[in-house]
Amino acid sequence: MGRPDADPPDVERLARVGLSRVVEPGDLKALQAFDGMPATEVWELLQRKTPGTERWSTRLADADPERDLERAAATGARFVIPGDDEWPEQVEILAEAGQLTRRGGVPYGLWLRGPAHLRRVLEQSVAVVGARASSAYGEHVAAELASGVADNGYTVVSGGAFGIDAAAHRGALAASGVTVAVLASGVDVLYPRRNSALLSRIAEQGLIVSELPPGSRPTRLRFLSRNRLIAASTLGVVVVEAAVRSGALNSAGWAEQCGRAVLAVPGPVTSRMSEGSHLLVRERGAVLVTNVMEIIEALSPLGTRLTTYPMAPKTPHDDLDYDLRRTLDAVPVQDPAPTDQIAGAAGLDLTTTQECLLTLSDLALVEHCPTGWRLPPTTPPPT
Repeated sequence: MGRPDADPPDVERLARVGLSRVVEPGDLKALQAFDGMPATEVWELLQRKTPGTERWSTRLADADPERDLERAAATGARFVIPGDDEWPEQVEILAEAGQLTRRGGVPYGLWLRGPAHLRRVLEQSVAVVGARASSAYGEHVAAELASGVADNGYTVVSGGAFGIDAAAHRGALAASGVTVAVLASGVDVLYPRRNSALLSRIAEQGLIVSELPPGSRPTRLRFLSRNRLIAASTLGVVVVEAAVRSGALNSAGWAEQCGRAVLAVPGPVTSRMSEGSHLLVRERGAVLVTNVMEIIEALSPLGTRLTTYPMAPKTPHDDLDYDLRRTLDAVPVQDPAPTDQIAGAAGLDLTTTQECLLTLSDLALVEHCPTGWRLPPTTPPPT
């Protein structure tokens, strides 16, 4: 099936639309009450106001699935469910991932707004998350990393919030890459409002995703619920900056429970906004990353896309054998010294020292003067 809004709405789709309106995202009580039941059966139970479903009855009056689909279509949005071509099957790991902050479970469906194909763009994706009250350092790093992974064909997923989220989205867009914003509101409610221009651009070029129906407003618990979608949808989560109580650590926790990679960017040891990132590395086994290629290595199958360790440039001294290095170490920088004095300083016999000096002279690492040997003016002392 292609875009579901182009097909006649079926019974299951209408049931799932209704449940997205009535059941709060990640509601553990609903997971327990309706465990193993088809969506159509759950929707029927709620409509009949079956005893034991009173918890959800207050929202039934506002639930009109056909109206929600029409409202979504008017804003260019659509609703995808399991079995649709766009449905990202990786989110179903949430059925086995347990709970965190009293949230959990697979969404009944996902509301999408934007031209990108959700399943395809998430096949190679990475979440970049972090603090809202970010530093200039954090925003710069988030934008650079997001731009770099986008250049390498990865979709950048984040939450559309201030700070690190916004910087990550902008970095991906600057690289002409695909970015996905997972919201804690309806896809037609661009929150935070000061990011509405950014979110509108994402809706035009990438995707806005939510499990909440049109018109829904964000709440604190909805932010925690959406974090599980960010983690489950991607190959891994990169935490750029995070305080010890940051929501980004909640995303990292969901990544751990979903078996996704958890990566953390180090920051200044004096920065409170990097304490959470450092905690992930020190206490929870997160992979420390400092550049794009380290992220790609961590997300790739074991043994592929390996990056190299940083190394200092090679110098002419690196290949010298032990006696040559000892001799070179004993040659003065300015005032020339005779061979016997250099031999004494190096702790070598005179013949060996003379041979080493001639070899070093051929390599232009020492020069001979009327009064002895010294280092050439342009040759730095050996290290």
